[in-house]
Amino acid sequence: MTGLILPPGQGRKLITKAQEVTFKATEAHGSSISIFEVVVPPGFDVGAHVHSEAQEFFYVLEGELQLLAFEPTQRTEKDWHDWESPDGDKVVRATEGAFMFVPPGTPHAFRNASDEPARMLFQCLPSPIHEDYFEEIAEIWSSGKGIDQEAIEEMRRRYDVSQITPLRFEPPTPVGSPSAPARGA
Repeated sequence: MTGLILPPGQGRKLITKAQEVTFKATEAHGSSISIFEVVVPPGFDVGAHVHSEAQEFFYVLEGELQLLAFEPTQRTEKDWHDWESPDGDKVVRATEGAFMFVPPGTPHAFRNASDEPARMLFQCLPSPIHEDYFEEIAEIWSSGKGIDQEAIEEMRRRYDVSQITPLRFEPPTPVGSPSAPARGA
């Protein structure tokens, strides 16, 4: 049996305006855990969601992310940024070295509210659920066509993603530029 060693920056990449995902270890490599390096651009908010079977691990390598991993006292549909748990848990400002584990059934989210990209190591068990999800959503975002919300919802059902708040990508507008419209999926 042979292991897998990848130099920095190596691995199959999926790149769109809203994400950059580098596949590190996948089902094709014999891994039961999908491992990715993800660059989270400024203004990206994955939206609060929950998986009934998958468990996830997030480790911030560079930059800053806001992280959520708890059931709130009250779920709101607009956003998760001010959620609080019955025990007083709140959204965490996570910097380099921060770690988040998400068991099945736990609402969770991340967003980059800064003006700099963030980079994280992301793992999902079981493999290949997120491998397939990333490939399909990258294809949708890269199509250049409008986002078909019904197709997105059907795709999420297939990949064990129950979306609670919307995914948003609202890049910061440079000073002196007209505001760009928000994009979501």
